[in-house]
Amino acid sequence: MVDLKPIVEALIFVSESPVRADQIAEALDVEKQVVAPLLRQLCSDYADGSRGIILEETAGGFQFRTRPEYAEWVRRLSRNKPFRFSRAALEALAIIAYRQPITRAEIEYLRGVDSGGVLKTLLDKHLVRILGKKDVPGRPMIYGTSRDFLELFGLKDLSGLPTLKEFSELALEAPPSADDAL
Repeated sequence: MVDLKPIVEALIFVSESPVRADQIAEALDVEKQVVAPLLRQLCSDYADGSRGIILEETAGGFQFRTRPEYAEWVRRLSRNKPFRFSRAALEALAIIAYRQPITRAEIEYLRGVDSGGVLKTLLDKHLVRILGKKDVPGRPMIYGTSRDFLELFGLKDLSGLPTLKEFSELALEAPPSADDAL
């Protein structure tokens, strides 16, 4: 019998986005129950700290990611600046994440300012998506977070979001600087 573990590892490695267990099972032509223990073994193998990468469950699938402690060296190689949010973008994204599905008018009511520009930017960055139209007069669009949002923040699903209390504590620890922009 073929050892499936290295094949699963290779499938995850070549994928540009998180790979779901059912996708792996389909590619291997096996049941999902065969893939689940292999994924747990691989996650454990990469969690031991001896490697520069980890295998993480994120955005409903599995993806290799750089260990956070090595991020600075990766940035130096790629010459990319770290992804930064403007205060307006962070506010709008937090409102959408915690209140979705939500309309633009509801976002603007909570923020107290026009949010069209920042909403367009979040849509362009694929962090927010249009979920449909609300069944009220005017039929405004309703927004929610995307899989890219989950992937960017390393979340399996929305239940991984910090509570509002934890979020407030994080905001107090690291106030945004004036040059941070989305």
